[in-house]
Amino acid sequence: MVEKPAYPANGCTLSAAQIETNFSDLHKPLSATQAISAADSCIYCYDAPCINACPTSIDIPTFIHQIKTANITGSAETILAANIMGGTCARACPTEVLCEQACVRNHTGEEPVQIGALQRYAVDHLMAKDAPHPFSRAKDSGKHIAIIGAGPAGLSCAHRAAMLGHDVTIFEAKAKPGGLNEYGLAAYKMADNYAQREVEFLLDIGGITLEYGQALGQQVSLKDLQTRFDAVFIGVGLGDANTLNLPGNTLPGVENAITFIENLRQSEDKSELSIGSNVVVIGGGNTAIDAAIQAKRLGAKHVTLAYRRGEAQMSATDWEVDLARSNGVNIELWASPAALNGSAALESISFDSMIIEGGAYKKKGEIFTLPADQVLVAIGQTLSTSELQGLNIEKGKVVVNSRAETSLKGVFAGGDCIASGEDLTVQAVEDGKQAAHAIDQYLSANSETRA
Repeated sequence: MVEKPAYPANGCTLSAAQIETNFSDLHKPLSATQAISAADSCIYCYDAPCINACPTSIDIPTFIHQIKTANITGSAETILAANIMGGTCARACPTEVLCEQACVRNHTGEEPVQIGALQRYAVDHLMAKDAPHPFSRAKDSGKHIAIIGAGPAGLSCAHRAAMLGHDVTIFEAKAKPGGLNEYGLAAYKMADNYAQREVEFLLDIGGITLEYGQALGQQVSLKDLQTRFDAVFIGVGLGDANTLNLPGNTLPGVENAITFIENLRQSEDKSELSIGSNVVVIGGGNTAIDAAIQAKRLGAKHVTLAYRRGEAQMSATDWEVDLARSNGVNIELWASPAALNGSAALESISFDSMIIEGGAYKKKGEIFTLPADQVLVAIGQTLSTSELQGLNIEKGKVVVNSRAETSLKGVFAGGDCIASGEDLTVQAVEDGKQAAHAIDQYLSANSETRA
């Protein structure tokens, strides 16, 4: 066994003021002067590739041109017409691999247009105004839609369905709306209670009712909703977290990263949260990155993110990986968890060193151990299918056709629970929007009212 040097258990002590600073806004918003300067770099190109790179197809050149001409409200309306959650997406979207990566300025060796920052500038401007909701509802259709889940997909579907004249009731299992925007994104990405402020803005269109503490399979059933409503949209996300099937996985100190992030996000005083001295995060995605950085910012002395493959195989973006390193997170690659060690509580974690031979991942035959009094597991989430009987499920996702229809008549689905693309907020918003239009067409074609 190869032993890596142990870190000293120095404990973790940060003041409330330090923690408040650590969890302040990751990206400071642009000033008016900075926004004009950034907008000036857009050349308003024909057939702009940035539009195609955006899952919600925001007309990016137009909204940037509107900022140039000081039409900030019009710019925000252009954004929100395509993506009603454009504020969150501006803060949390991996723009570096979406619209900004597609920017033509990259081909000339220049920095891409700051699309995300400009999008935030416009949307924040509109939301800060004491003005009526920018969109109005169509004539009342007399139809009522049930939505399961108040995450990005469900909220997007609800807003667009309300615009189209339908009444909507959202059934949400938790005490707050927002889904991963509220419970799963790093606190420094969603500062100042932004997730809830965005939901309040979205609901201002009217026609949407939210019911909390309504979990599918407990307080509500799919069959009952089919009977009571004219159509149903499922936006439940991926509710079950994968666990490490290893010896010691029930030791105190072993925790799912999603739970860790949720507890942190819902804490009113983060300085009261406990954090290990030696924290190890297992995983290679953006959730793992968020958990690792936040553990460090809470005061953990040593944080290691361990991933079983190489950096090129990590699903986290290069920007996120660099952010972790700049926050003092050590990244241990080619490390597959082998055992969680301890008696009364977690003391260390052992890893198999991995290699790749002939395209296959294999154990190298070496084991190393890291001290750990806290392990955060971020190895993916899966769909909870127990309450989705009757739906066609393939490869852990609800199967839908091109109109977002499931195998049950009048039941639609979108977001992370279907295989429409990357599991991103922006994709979920697009799924919800498109599903609302599909539901509208379905209701028009089936105009008879419920018995």
